[in-house]
Amino acid sequence: MEAAAISGSLHQIIAEEIRQKGPIPFARFMEICLYHPQYGYYSSGTGCRGREGDYFTAPTIHPIFGALMGKQMAQMWRISGAGAFEVVEMGGGEGYLCMDILDYLQQQEPQFYDLLLYRMVEISPLLIEKQKRLLALHEAKMAWHQFDEMGDLKIEGCFLSNELVDSFPVHRVVMEGGALQEVYVDLDNGGFKEVQRDPSTPELKAYFRRLGITLVEGQHAEVNLEALRWIREVAQGLVRGFVVTVDYGYPAQELYSPPRHEGTLLCFQGHKALADPYINLGQQDMTAHVDFTSLIVWGEGCGLQLTGLVPQYRFLLSLGILEEAARVGEGKVEWEALNERLTVKNLILPGGMGETFKVLIQHKGIERPQLDGLRGFI
Repeated sequence: MEAAAISGSLHQIIAEEIRQKGPIPFARFMEICLYHPQYGYYSSGTGCRGREGDYFTAPTIHPIFGALMGKQMAQMWRISGAGAFEVVEMGGGEGYLCMDILDYLQQQEPQFYDLLLYRMVEISPLLIEKQKRLLALHEAKMAWHQFDEMGDLKIEGCFLSNELVDSFPVHRVVMEGGALQEVYVDLDNGGFKEVQRDPSTPELKAYFRRLGITLVEGQHAEVNLEALRWIREVAQGLVRGFVVTVDYGYPAQELYSPPRHEGTLLCFQGHKALADPYINLGQQDMTAHVDFTSLIVWGEGCGLQLTGLVPQYRFLLSLGILEEAARVGEGKVEWEALNERLTVKNLILPGGMGETFKVLIQHKGIERPQLDGLRGFI
């Protein structure tokens, strides 16, 4: 279906819901645009990463990211007792991270590879088919699941996500007249407009109370309540092991500080950042920065202990990305080796992906694990 037809269909679906129920929270609008079963940006397969898509992720930049993640998982496996180990990757896109991890383990950690079961959790049937084609050589190691199955998996191993949490629908709020108001979406002469009303759920006020944060007058912010439900599901599905969350964001005190007066919501299409979520429905990504403090706090309430939170560049440097990049460049002509090094730098340069992205690791049922990726930075 053409882009205009998809956008038009989503517009009609959202408009009809507003006519029936009145203005809807922005989180509901975002949920429909991203996850409608037929027309949503993610569930329809419209969303695409990499050079030809709408945004880059670390696995689409260079396989070394997945190799180093595999190296870290091998250490987790040994800490856990070097027995059967399961990895559950959630929202794995086309499957590049999984492929790079398994390729590395097959070559460098064959004993771990033989004992490993790798589970993919995905909502899009089109992406599942892409993953199965890409991962055909590792078929015996693979299984696929829906998101509502996560809590029932009961694994010993690791739950892994890369740029998943930032894609959950967010509630948008603003402090007006000393009271927290929520942003709703209403109809406006055939289009959409934003209106402010009392919060749709008491969870929004409770969220800021628990974090000890008060927005300043006129300040806008996003609240990712879906992330809290997600971390509870992950904790329920993990019997013993680790949770690794890679995403862009900040601790709560920094994320909700007055300098971020307008919040962090952005849209992406063709590698361009756009500010208007009410255009290109179903054709552009919508995202907001992750509050890592809430994942830590709510995770602790579910039995997940903090292992460490570090910028991505520190995580990769601690795992030996510079040495691994030199090894990858061996045997190549000079210009190819230089290109390898320049590509890898995108993952670790401060001020770019290396600093904006964070790696959060939590653990359960393991006493004070010491991980190489957090070495010297816990």
